[in-house]
Amino acid sequence: MKRLGYFWWAIIIAGCDPGRVKDSGTRSTGYGITPVPFHEVILDDDFWKLRLEIQSQVLVPFALDKTLPAVEALQKAGDFLDGDTNALPTPHRYRSSDLYKVMEGASYVLKHNPGLENRMDEIIDIIANAQKEDGYLYVAHITGVSKDHDHWGGGGMGDKPYSWVFHSHELYNMGHMYEAAIAYYQATGKDRWLKIAEKNAQHINRVFFEGDPDYNDGKPVNQAPGHQELEIALTKMYRVTGNELYLDMAKKFLDIRGKTFVPEGEGYLSAEYAQQHLPVAEQRKAVGHAVRAAYMYSGMADVGALSGVDDYEVALKSIWHDLVDTKMSITGGLGAVRGIEGFGPSYVLPNKEAYNETCAAVGNVFFNFRMFLMSGDAGYMDVAEVSLLNNALAGVSLEGNRFFYVNPLESDGMEKFNHGQAGRSPWFNTACCPSNIARLIPQVSGMMYAYTGDAAYITFYGSSKTTVDIDGSLVPFEQTSNYPFDGKIKINVMPEREMRFKLKLRIPTWARTGQFVPGELYHFADEISERWTIMINDTETNAEIENGFATIDRVWSNGDQVALNLPMPVRFNRSIEEVEANRDRIAVTRGPLVYCAEEVDNGGPVQRFTLDPVDYNRVDEQTIIEGVLKSVVTISFPASSGNDRIERLKLVPYYTWNNRGDGSMIVWLPAKKIRQ
Repeated sequence: MKRLGYFWWAIIIAGCDPGRVKDSGTRSTGYGITPVPFHEVILDDDFWKLRLEIQSQVLVPFALDKTLPAVEALQKAGDFLDGDTNALPTPHRYRSSDLYKVMEGASYVLKHNPGLENRMDEIIDIIANAQKEDGYLYVAHITGVSKDHDHWGGGGMGDKPYSWVFHSHELYNMGHMYEAAIAYYQATGKDRWLKIAEKNAQHINRVFFEGDPDYNDGKPVNQAPGHQELEIALTKMYRVTGNELYLDMAKKFLDIRGKTFVPEGEGYLSAEYAQQHLPVAEQRKAVGHAVRAAYMYSGMADVGALSGVDDYEVALKSIWHDLVDTKMSITGGLGAVRGIEGFGPSYVLPNKEAYNETCAAVGNVFFNFRMFLMSGDAGYMDVAEVSLLNNALAGVSLEGNRFFYVNPLESDGMEKFNHGQAGRSPWFNTACCPSNIARLIPQVSGMMYAYTGDAAYITFYGSSKTTVDIDGSLVPFEQTSNYPFDGKIKINVMPEREMRFKLKLRIPTWARTGQFVPGELYHFADEISERWTIMINDTETNAEIENGFATIDRVWSNGDQVALNLPMPVRFNRSIEEVEANRDRIAVTRGPLVYCAEEVDNGGPVQRFTLDPVDYNRVDEQTIIEGVLKSVVTISFPASSGNDRIERLKLVPYYTWNNRGDGSMIVWLPAKKIRQ
């Protein structure tokens, strides 16, 4: 079997038919570590496999229905180009991007729901008709409806193409279209949409870097996107086509940032809001809109890896430390401040008022996965996992049809924090979060395994099968576990012949240190003596830790079995004193999961509880056997509910909250005394 050389999120993913994958050559990913692609990992577990099934049967079809207004607007743009000006679309800056993200997600699950392909082809026909002959594709300016707005740069769109790049989302929309077109091409072999994307990219290159007489008076626009995303998409386009123009464009868009255009306003119009306050290589702290920032950092990692330059490495590492040391919620959430949907000052991490947009968590996963591929450091995967399993996964209901845009760490059950809802919403006017979840979940299997030279990495745990390329030989692996609820993991290693290589097993921060997640913000308030162990063929072995990976260097034979045990006791966490919102408060974790208390389990508002010093002999764990939370492990222990009354407090994983109706919820529980 030929190993595809594309980057993991640019290729076809789990469940797609490998026989239909378009292989344009095995170009290097650029990174020192190569992930095993999605379609070469078979999921067998009850956690991610179930979510993939819900994705293909519920979430993606549901989201395609919800994005029909974007399809209709594109249809009207095509009709306009054909001379029909009777029915104009409602102006909107970024509605098309939501459709494109859902279509990307649909591309990833075509084998699980073949009926989606015809539906996709119909929409692609509409997109093709909405594109101008020169490659331009933006509904509001093609139809002229943006001119109806005389405020804030034409309703945030500008009055003509590329006249308000700072907020128009013209380039952002196209970035998401490129990613979707690439995914569909690689899923089906059909290149019509990819050609549409390439036509647009070449148009953008002319207008922004060469000069086109039909745009901006013929002068190059030479301005970076206000909302980053195009940079990631262009690197994917380069990997698929081999056309170096696209990599060159991605680097130019990064390198002109903070140079050719620096906003001078405040709030949404400030330079920091869209990370345009400094050249990207000189940035050292996470500022501004969190989603834009995470996308930019991901693009910087991609461009740096592919171009072979380390211009951005110092900036990326410094920004990462700023995030995990001062600005990340314990759930992996980024952008705690409402209003700008972004970063506030260091240590400003509110709970009830936290924003923590689902899209920012998705960006946090993307960014940290790239940082791992660049460095081989498991700490980045630890952050990616915490963000994925807690903040990102909370963004969609267990049934796949209701969503969080905002992810607070406390709720009174009444405040309409979630864009007008006191709980989950079936959709949003700005639907970036549901559509981002539509494309993220199918990609998780592509984060489980990786390789480089003579080493195989197992980076995420879950029952699965794959083969890993080790020195040119494909070695089958079979993993069995009930992760993230159980830390007992068995791995069968099955080389065709005896061969020596390194097997690297990620030992998460929570299993090997005194804290839940990397960074300086959070530490365990308790001490537990249990430690992780590794058995090979029923014999315990000592494995050295290298960059957070237990490394086993030996000659392997077909049938060798590795048993990794990551104990998952209930742990109590505290913040450093600088986080004012969490002083004298405790957060409960188990394994990689953050837990919360919900009203539905505790007979009333959960804010009434206070933790006394906990008797660990009275901490219970229980697996739910039926209902919407089936297979979920719950935690309970005694807690004070006022007037010296002791009740048993029950907690569930944070990602499962608000699946049983609206009600109060809390992560950081008040504590009378923290045991050091």
